[in-house]
Amino acid sequence: MIDTVLFDMGGTLEDIYTDDASREESAREVLRILAEKGIEVSMDVPTAVKKLAEGWDRYAAYRGPTNRELKPEEIWGNYVLTEFGLDFETVKPFAEELAHMWEVTYYHRSLRPGVAEMLEGLKGMGMKLGVISNTASLYQVFWILKEYGIRDYFQDVTLSSVTGYRKPDPNIFLVSLRQVQSDPATCAYVGDTFSRDVIGPQNVGFAVTFHIHSHLTKSRDKDVPKDVKATYSISDISEVYTILRDQAVQDQAV
Repeated sequence: MIDTVLFDMGGTLEDIYTDDASREESAREVLRILAEKGIEVSMDVPTAVKKLAEGWDRYAAYRGPTNRELKPEEIWGNYVLTEFGLDFETVKPFAEELAHMWEVTYYHRSLRPGVAEMLEGLKGMGMKLGVISNTASLYQVFWILKEYGIRDYFQDVTLSSVTGYRKPDPNIFLVSLRQVQSDPATCAYVGDTFSRDVIGPQNVGFAVTFHIHSHLTKSRDKDVPKDVKATYSISDISEVYTILRDQAVQDQAV
């Protein structure tokens, strides 16, 4: 019987996407933060957008094959801002400020409809709840969960930026399981990508996986084998509660 439900963050609990406006705004904010720190960069916004994209591509070339997450000062100082003439030591004092800004500016974010009601239903069933998220910021996920008014539902929040491991690496799931003190055989995982949120928990032995489509699904699941399937494919986040509730009723009747 399922006693624990763990969730992905971006694309799952919240809708998330990026567009030209958010890319330009995040570049402006990088230039603003650098100027506030006394670092003048002779670069217009379109050039900054291009250089930042190239920097993130450099970092993606590292983290993609390794499934490792570096700390903000390493990401920004050794990858993202190198073509701005900056380095690790220069960026280190305000790297988390950059990381947090990027997560909430580069991406448009909003809580999916029905999330709070779904979490309340699972809480009423006595479920342990947690979040496992790939993120390049140390604190942003905690901050936005509180802003959404749902932070107190979760016994644990496990982040790649803290553990150093990115989904689908088994270690990030194992850290969360140890923190919530649950056996994977009694756990369900809910996410929007097959590459991270279905393959990852299945490899660790989770009993159930839920897949919900998001704006990110297609771009992050390009090379997933066709035989990878979630236990349940859902279109509304509320189905996590109704499916597990109905399953619990069936189990009790046996």
